[in-house]
Amino acid sequence: MALRIAFSSPSIRSSTASPSSSCGNQAPSSLSRFLGCPHGRSPGEPLTASGRSRRAAVVVRSNLETAVPAVGQVTEVDKDTFWPLVKAAGDRIVVLDMYTRWCGPCKVMAPKFKELSEKHLDVVFMKLDCNQENRSLAKELGIKVVPTFKILKDGKVAKEVTGAKYDDLVVAIETMKSS
Repeated sequence: MALRIAFSSPSIRSSTASPSSSCGNQAPSSLSRFLGCPHGRSPGEPLTASGRSRRAAVVVRSNLETAVPAVGQVTEVDKDTFWPLVKAAGDRIVVLDMYTRWCGPCKVMAPKFKELSEKHLDVVFMKLDCNQENRSLAKELGIKVVPTFKILKDGKVAKEVTGAKYDDLVVAIETMKSS
């Protein structure tokens, strides 16, 4: 599966342009409307000999089997992306922050969790919003309170820290790294 994204010039024009505008393309798309032109290119933009715009395009491939977990940052996961990213982490330690948007202690821990991800570049940091859509994964992982931090090694939960206990989380990460 591939998604083709076309980038327009830095100035985004109004999305109310009419289908009869001077841009010349025939098939409007929701993405091109979002980018500013209802037909996929800017008015007056030159075309190639094949009738295509010269605008740069990026192809984004979506394949969970080739997912690569990011290091040095916190990756937002959901019930569909969590296990493929854990598998892709290989023998690296994975720390999962299980939170909710309405949780005060979760909001306090979020910037501290991000700092940890920037400090421990050999560890994969992820966060999971335990909302209704991700309920099945939260239940599978055995969450009882938020925030809960699960530390996984070799795809299995090895340690757990419940509550906004930053010092306990740091100790747990260091313990897992040294074992």
